[in-house]
Amino acid sequence: MTATREDAYLQIGEVAERLGVTHRTLRFYEEKGLLKPPTRMEGGFRLYSEDDVRRVERIKQLQRLLNVSLAEIKEMVEAEELKSQIRAEYRRDADVAERREKLRRALAETEKQYALICQKVEQLRAMQDEYAQKIAKYHGWLAQLGETEPASSDTQRPS
Repeated sequence: MTATREDAYLQIGEVAERLGVTHRTLRFYEEKGLLKPPTRMEGGFRLYSEDDVRRVERIKQLQRLLNVSLAEIKEMVEAEELKSQIRAEYRRDADVAERREKLRRALAETEKQYALICQKVEQLRAMQDEYAQKIAKYHGWLAQLGETEPASSDTQRPS
């Protein structure tokens, strides 16, 4: 496929620089199905749309915030796209059964996303508890050695 409006697209280097990723990362996302194969210029150069850029930004956000695998990110991003498609197809003048089915599909996708986020939150809470116990242990050992003041109030757990 050849781009008809080249000014509407960014080359791989421009996207990589703008988003702080490598060319290899963008190609890897494409290989793993996280990004759709980009439009190509004559000569085979990849061209990315603003939608592609937003998708990479979302992938990076999910990796940073949720520490999720690429497979989980793909699932989350594809669910967002499916919900966008459902919204685009949703018609208030459609019969109730059709509207109900579209809403059920959107709800099911959102519930899957929510479950993944809840799982990650639980994992983070477990890790938080583990480190809080370690901190308490170190404070106890310091107290046994005669130090009464904690070294840092930053390590105290909120009550």
